[in-house]
Amino acid sequence: MNTTALDWTMAVTVGGLFATGVNLMLQRSLTRVLLGFIILGHGTNLLLLAAGGHGDPLPQAMALTAIVITFGVTTFLLSLAYRSWRLSGHDEVRDDLEDRRLGTVGERDDAEPAAMPPGAGGHAYAGGADDTEDVDDVDDIDDVDSDDEAADGEGRAR
Repeated sequence: MNTTALDWTMAVTVGGLFATGVNLMLQRSLTRVLLGFIILGHGTNLLLLAAGGHGDPLPQAMALTAIVITFGVTTFLLSLAYRSWRLSGHDEVRDDLEDRRLGTVGERDDAEPAAMPPGAGGHAYAGGADDTEDVDDVDDIDDVDSDDEAADGEGRAR
């Protein structure tokens, strides 16, 4: 096998490992994030060894360092996933309500203002009084969660 075919095979393999690792790291399950990080670490090690060749000791030392760092971060992520499993019974990452609230405000700021109807009085925005209702509804989610925690299965307060 000639070297250009080997280089292309290595490039496709490293690219596939990186793509799979990043895809898994973007999932909501901590187990998939852990597997994505491990695959991304393997892709990095393969890239370092392929770029350095066989005679140069520096890429081998960098790959060994990357292996140690990957092992340390893997054990940390594994302990986080285990703790999440023990506390909540699943390893899914929940939505951050504050982040969602800020996201809806940001989307509103990015939206173009509505066109002014004739005789609108010179206001730059012709929205109604219910324009902030979505943001207030997200704040009410906290109240619903705390009400659910305060009531038992029959709807009575503890």
